[in-house]
Amino acid sequence: MPETRTGFARHRATLEWLFLLSRLQLSPRFPDSMDKGLVGFRLVEDEKMTPGRFGNFRFYLRQTPVMLGLLTALAVLFFLTVTGLSSVYHAQREALGDRWFNRGVADLGAQRYEPAVTELRAALLYSRDNYAYQLNLAEALIGVNQTGQAYAYLLNLWDREPENGQVNLELARIAASRGQTQPAIRYYHDAVYATWPANQESQRREARLELIDLLLRTKASAPAQAELIALSENEAEEPALQDRSGDLFMRAGDYERALATYRLSLKSDQHDAAALAGAGNAAFRLGKYPLAEHYLQSAVAANASDKASAEQLKMTEMVLRTDPFRPEISPRERNRLVVQAFAAAGRRLMNCAQAKNVAAKTAQPNLGGEWTSLKPRVSLRTLGSNPLLADRAMSLVFRIEKSSVLCGSPTATDSALLLISKLHEGN
Repeated sequence: MPETRTGFARHRATLEWLFLLSRLQLSPRFPDSMDKGLVGFRLVEDEKMTPGRFGNFRFYLRQTPVMLGLLTALAVLFFLTVTGLSSVYHAQREALGDRWFNRGVADLGAQRYEPAVTELRAALLYSRDNYAYQLNLAEALIGVNQTGQAYAYLLNLWDREPENGQVNLELARIAASRGQTQPAIRYYHDAVYATWPANQESQRREARLELIDLLLRTKASAPAQAELIALSENEAEEPALQDRSGDLFMRAGDYERALATYRLSLKSDQHDAAALAGAGNAAFRLGKYPLAEHYLQSAVAANASDKASAEQLKMTEMVLRTDPFRPEISPRERNRLVVQAFAAAGRRLMNCAQAKNVAAKTAQPNLGGEWTSLKPRVSLRTLGSNPLLADRAMSLVFRIEKSSVLCGSPTATDSALLLISKLHEGN
């Protein structure tokens, strides 16, 4: 009996399921476990349903997809509305941030640092992670001497873009101002070899120039000269830039390259007073006194207020007038200059003898006696008959002048003789 009831219940459920499917005009496929007599059975409810019920059912079927479509459309519209409003909101914030940023950049360019700080801080309220906003704010903070805050911003920017040239340059300047030489040199090197926009290429050169200046101030002459050579190889042929490079070569003690750099500048502008003065100074340091005279005369003519060049020109002319070893002078003129130089050395000895400086007196123990014994023989007549005597007399003059540096300020003639001794040293 239980099995019969179970089978009956199963057939009843199947019939109910078929009845439901018949309303949807479906042709079901039965599993093999069902009664094979029911396979392919199809009920057509259209014949049994009344017209009114059938119309209501079809209306229901039409309304369901419409409602789903309507809800979907409303959802899409709501999403687009929210997205649009969000875009408008962000665009408005971006516009306000850019407005404050542009004001800040304008004030920063005009060196109005305090309003620039305020405006750039306002810009950051609308875009806290904006790289350009933070970089310009750091530069404005440096302008108002708030280097601590600027340094914090710059370090954060460096972490984000360690190859940024402007960030490395500003960090180098702060480190140099704090006396942190090695970090400053490292940041300057990174700035020199960093990525710079095409319109900021001059900043790369400025970074190298500041690096050279730092190296020279810290007495690192060899690295400074290496940087100067690299600079000159990539330098544009602009007189102002060549003049600055020449000045740095002079500070590094590389007078040959300094002279070459100034002369290159003069090819572009032969009346450049700064280049003329620099070339004259470099030639003077090299002992090229005729060339120095040429450039210094032109420098004084181009700039009458250049007192340093005028004084150097006087000394150059004194050296040229006093040097008895110039190849273009006659033997008689040479002997006359030797007699004058010998007399000047004797006066220098007398001044040293009267000086209270003990070190000055002990520096020339036998020079006075040697000068006294040679004095009767140093004349135009004896020098003319004994040319080798002129060399001996000038050798004594040079030794006296070199040993008399502790005897007080020398005269112009003594200074000229000292320069001549250096010029002919070893000859």
